[in-house]
Amino acid sequence: MAVNALALCGCATVPVSQRRQLSLIPSQQLTSLSNQSYDKIISESTLSKDPQKVEMVERVGRGIAAATEDFLKNIGREEELANYEWEFVLIEDNEQANAFCMPGGKVAVYTGILPFTKDETGLAVVLAHEAAHAIANHGGERLSQLLLIQLGQITLALALREKPEETQRLAYIAYGVTSTVGVILPYSRTHEREADRIGLIIMAKAGYDPREAIAFWERMKEQEKIRPPEFLSTHPVPESRIEDIKRNIPEAMRYYKKN
Repeated sequence: MAVNALALCGCATVPVSQRRQLSLIPSQQLTSLSNQSYDKIISESTLSKDPQKVEMVERVGRGIAAATEDFLKNIGREEELANYEWEFVLIEDNEQANAFCMPGGKVAVYTGILPFTKDETGLAVVLAHEAAHAIANHGGERLSQLLLIQLGQITLALALREKPEETQRLAYIAYGVTSTVGVILPYSRTHEREADRIGLIIMAKAGYDPREAIAFWERMKEQEKIRPPEFLSTHPVPESRIEDIKRNIPEAMRYYKKN
C-alpha cells in the first residue's frame, strides 16, 4: 500500500523526547508551503505600530532564535539551521491571545497575548514554546498526518503536485487548530507537552529563568473562563500542563545562566 510505504519510510525523531514521528514532507517543500501560509496571514493582518512593543518582540525573538540555533548545534542537528530564516512580527489583534512559529522560523505574536506575558520573560516563554514547535517539526508531522487521512491511497508526491489548493488548506489546519478527535488531537497534546519541555530549555539558554513559565501559565489559567475537557482539546488542561512544566524545570535549569 502506498500509504503504508510512506509511513514506514517517512520517520524522524523529536529532540529531547526522542519520540519517533511521521515526517513525509521534505524540509524545503515544507518551508516553502509554510512561507506561503505566513505571507497570506500577514497580508490579511494589521501589524502593530507601537514601536516599544514591536522592538520588544524583535529583541526577545532574536535571543530565542540564537538560543534555538545553539540548541540544534548542541544536539548535533546543525544541518537543520539552513532551513531557518527567522522573522518576528507583532500583529495588532487584542482578541487573540496567541502566537505561532511556522516551519522555517517565521514568527507572529498577537497583541492579545501581551497582557498575559507581562514582560520580556513572559514573552520568552511564548516565543521559546513556538520555536520548539518548529524545530520539533510538529507542523510537518501534523500536515503529514492530515495528508494521509485526507488522501488515502493517493501518494504524497501526487498530492503536493496536483492538489495545491487542498494541500494549502490542510497546511492551515496543520499550523492551527485541528478537529479529528481519534488521531489528530492526541498528537496535538503530545506536541504541546514536547514544545513546553523543549521551550523551557531554549528560554533558559537565552538567559530567561524557566521557572517564570509557571507564572505565565498560571495567569493563562486564571483568565480561562470556559474550556473543553482535555480529551477533546488540542492543549493539555492548565493544571496538567503546569504540573508537567514543574517536573521539567530541573532539566531546564541546567541550561540557565542569567544575563
